[in-house]
Amino acid sequence: MKLYNTLTRQIDEVTPLVPPTITIYTCGPTVYDHTHIGHWYNYVRMDTLIRALKAADLQTKWVMNITDVGHLTSDADEGEDKLEKGAKREGKTAWEVAKIYTDEFIDGMHKLNILTPDFIVKATDHIDEQIAMIKTLIDKGFGYVISDGVYYDTAKFEGYKDFAKLDLDEQQAGARVAFNPEKRNLSDFALWKFSPEGSNRDMEWESPWGKGFPGWHIECSAMSIKYLGETIDIHCGGIDHIPVHHTNEIAQSEAATGKRFANYWMHSNHISVNGEKISKSLGNSITLEDLEQKGYSPEVLRVNILESHYQSQSKFSWDSLEAAKQRLIDLKAMAVLRYQTIDSTADQLDSAAVIQDIKNLLINNLETPAIMAYLSELANRLLKSGLSKADYDSFVSLLGNIDQLLGLKLSQISDIDDAVTDLIARRETERGNKDWQASDDTRKELENDHNVLVLDTPAGPSWRWSF
Repeated sequence: MKLYNTLTRQIDEVTPLVPPTITIYTCGPTVYDHTHIGHWYNYVRMDTLIRALKAADLQTKWVMNITDVGHLTSDADEGEDKLEKGAKREGKTAWEVAKIYTDEFIDGMHKLNILTPDFIVKATDHIDEQIAMIKTLIDKGFGYVISDGVYYDTAKFEGYKDFAKLDLDEQQAGARVAFNPEKRNLSDFALWKFSPEGSNRDMEWESPWGKGFPGWHIECSAMSIKYLGETIDIHCGGIDHIPVHHTNEIAQSEAATGKRFANYWMHSNHISVNGEKISKSLGNSITLEDLEQKGYSPEVLRVNILESHYQSQSKFSWDSLEAAKQRLIDLKAMAVLRYQTIDSTADQLDSAAVIQDIKNLLINNLETPAIMAYLSELANRLLKSGLSKADYDSFVSLLGNIDQLLGLKLSQISDIDDAVTDLIARRETERGNKDWQASDDTRKELENDHNVLVLDTPAGPSWRWSF
């Protein structure tokens, strides 16, 4: 298994610490608002990684977090907690907002056929672990207390700037991090924030330093260590996490344990709409519901995501989504050939070779665009030649393997019922009798009433679903 590793800035061979088990931590959503397609690109890519690791005969142990407290409106530990902001916006408590959008996220995962992590963990369920880790950091001289919270002293951690290749000397107040005169260093970040005096927060806890709530970064370190150990194999997230969130995770985790935090870092690149990064503030954050209202299923979005590589900056457009829809229609047309086996001179299908080709592309740095092009070529060939009865069993196995590797659910496409079969046979009789008007009417009936398209081939009629 090969993967581009942000830590080394090269494609590395992935070797688990304790094979055949491989540990993976994925930064999950901050559940204060709807999950938009920019987020879904990231999560489908993480799902693809898990499928690739399984294809490489590794046993995955996967943790995804739910950030339901501590993520402020600025990544620089300034501003309002996003959950508190969401609560004010919707006239609900922060706890209610967190549940609403956590449930929506889980539902979206199911719609997109994203595998379920072994552990989905919430920050609010692990306050004790976060407090314990902060205590360790203070005891080791990495943490200090000022008027608004407990902070991490980045100057004490050698190599703080290395992961993201930061130039700390050029950072200006109000740029990457906000200016706070009490902080020892501009890049220091909050481990624990105190509740503002006179405030009435929905989410706050007692701590040895005062009532408040954890910083965004500490939750991932504490939960990752609890479930996966002090060193994990692969840490995943969006590329925007590199300079702040993941840099801070490394600093606090390695300071606390004295060990490397993660051996491999996989980052999903940005997604843009009309040349701009997807953002709620820009009003270009498209949700799954928005797609469905325009007639695009979550399956189409999944295909659209697989058509791009996780390292490349992807440009979302409605045209690209329409192209993905057409590709999915062709793949589904290929899939229903399992119900239409024919004795013909159809090309022999080497399903085992096809499966191996897809696996090889997948475990070589998740080359999903090449896989989708390969599948389209296969579909075009089979739709022209038909499927021989001799290849039926291996083709069914092939569809199951494609589903397992890519999550496309091609093997779940249903057969037509007897009534539709009878209509197709009637149309053939009408064509044999050269009753072209009747055969054309029957074709329209199949399409309009049953969502079935009939195609005439040299080997006889074939059909496909029209959705």
